[in-house]
Amino acid sequence: MNAPRAPLMNLDDALAKLLAHAQALPGVDQVSTFEADGRVLAQDLVAELQVPPNDNSSMDGYAVRASEVAGGALLPVSQRIPAGAQAQPLAAGSVARIFTGAPVPEGADAVVMQEACDVQGEQVRVLEAPQVGQWIRRAGEDVTRGSVVLSKGERLNPASLGLAASLGLAVVPVARRPKVALFSTGDELVMPGDIAPADMRPGAIYNSNRFFLRALLLRLGCEVSDLGIVPDKREATVQALSQAAQSHDLILTSGGVSVGEEDHIKPAVQQLGELDLWQIGMKPGKPFAYGKVNQAAHAAHFIGLPGNPVSSFVTFALLVRPFLLKLQGAAQLQVPVSALPAHFDWPRADKRREFLRVRRNAQGGLDLFPNQSSGVLTSAVWADGVVDNPAGQTIARGDLVRYIAWSDLMA
Repeated sequence: MNAPRAPLMNLDDALAKLLAHAQALPGVDQVSTFEADGRVLAQDLVAELQVPPNDNSSMDGYAVRASEVAGGALLPVSQRIPAGAQAQPLAAGSVARIFTGAPVPEGADAVVMQEACDVQGEQVRVLEAPQVGQWIRRAGEDVTRGSVVLSKGERLNPASLGLAASLGLAVVPVARRPKVALFSTGDELVMPGDIAPADMRPGAIYNSNRFFLRALLLRLGCEVSDLGIVPDKREATVQALSQAAQSHDLILTSGGVSVGEEDHIKPAVQQLGELDLWQIGMKPGKPFAYGKVNQAAHAAHFIGLPGNPVSSFVTFALLVRPFLLKLQGAAQLQVPVSALPAHFDWPRADKRREFLRVRRNAQGGLDLFPNQSSGVLTSAVWADGVVDNPAGQTIARGDLVRYIAWSDLMA
């Protein structure tokens, strides 16, 4: 008599359980600021100077004393101040030609853009009375000396790299990249290029999961070792896991985490370490495995994803992505969720929490891909995100639904 099946695990509980195993990896890399996009800061970055370092002009024009030009007087140009020059104090009864980014001379309290001036040789008449402080960027208004401008755990992006460079930082301290071993299991899998489509044997399929999983891992800043396809044999699976555990932080597989007779991942991981096989209440994606593979004094994390491509894609985005970010010490693991109107009906409530592939339309709503099968990878290509639909919930056209963009899940 078969034992009763364990109840499905709530996705939020599964994520919390998984993240409890993820501790920030030891070690800090000092990386060129040019090369640090996407890396996670390992330390706070504290400003050793103020930005901008002095009051400067935000326009090409003339630095003036507002009280002297309010009446439209014709005043001489006493100096010319390009960006990078050192300004002299502004002589009384004069204006200074100034350019964007140039220091505002002592005594000037406004900048008038050149379009608002009547220039007559070396004399200028201001046509519009300026306000004090107009078009002046104040010293320190961007960054104050001694302030934390980028915090430990922040994931660097192009804007933050520019900010780090503005502080004079040629290198930044970042978390070590996770080392991930990736392989697939399944005798039915064939690599593109090895066999032409016309020559495929019955039951064979091209290995698509390996391609998108590798790309997703690289986007998350991982060092990836592609270990190929492992035959559906217990001995081959044990050997592949043992070798991968020697020099990797995580072993990631797709396929072979169910309970069929040809699914060898479970006994192989248990032989080398420990494994917890979860049945998660999500669709697509239900079978998910987490464990550890021991090798000498080192233990590598193990995560096994389902073999169906959309299931593998979605479980990676929702579970593996935050796990890898936490290994890097990232502070922000959640992705933004938007409330958008459904421009479709979904009358069939499921007992599992569903992630429906959708695309935003020109009317500001969401269209649904017609085939939501876990094997239809075209749904993930067509879509620009998913609707996070609670278990037991139907959707009627016009309902506000929870939308998560692929761009955030794959950033």
